[in-house]
Amino acid sequence: MSTSESNPVTLPDLHSEPKWLAFDAYVFDIDGTLLNSRDLVHYRAFQGALKDVFQCERDITEVPVHGNTDIGILRATTQLSGVSEGRFNELLPEALRQMRKSVHETRDGFRAEVCPSIVAVLETLKARGKVLGVATGNLEAIGWRKLEAAQLKQYFNFGSFSDRHEHRSEIFLAAIEESRRRLGPHASVCFVGDTPNDIRAAKANQCPVIAVATGIYPFSELESLGPDFCLRCCDDLFTA
Repeated sequence: MSTSESNPVTLPDLHSEPKWLAFDAYVFDIDGTLLNSRDLVHYRAFQGALKDVFQCERDITEVPVHGNTDIGILRATTQLSGVSEGRFNELLPEALRQMRKSVHETRDGFRAEVCPSIVAVLETLKARGKVLGVATGNLEAIGWRKLEAAQLKQYFNFGSFSDRHEHRSEIFLAAIEESRRRLGPHASVCFVGDTPNDIRAAKANQCPVIAVATGIYPFSELESLGPDFCLRCCDDLFTA
């Protein structure tokens, strides 16, 4: 079983408060940042909706997926089949309903591999009273299912998803607004993500960002975009 550690987590001895702990709220991307899915549950939900709702035989692997949103992936894939924007928008609600239903029915198939030191990071932040959220391109029902499979859902106070926001910068803005609703208008919000789009979305919202190379993008590419912190994985937070 590939889930978060079942044994109690021993937190690192942080002799002095490191800079990455200076923020009030921390908002994490899911795929490639908190976990990597070693299954086809989400993929099959996409392909089923494309075929059954849009009569589209193309594959989502033909379009950019990492750092995209579920709606963005559907839109880009259907465009390859010549589906018009109007037709796409008309059929989108049914496609999203089908995706949620597919994942609900096949949720036992999730195989989530938690990224290195994520549990230690979340425990460290939780022990300091930080507000924790997720901001992801997943649909809400799918994102929470992945976190449940990884035994990570209990750490998070809220989530911002792609059901109502097609673009990542909008998803991040909604997470900032929710963080400040809970903490006050001047609360500092730090994002944690594994793609260039995560860095760009955080910067577009004038927020600090921790980039981790635990997805498909190499450390050098993430570092070149100038995140506030750039890590090969979250182990680095405890060894600096």
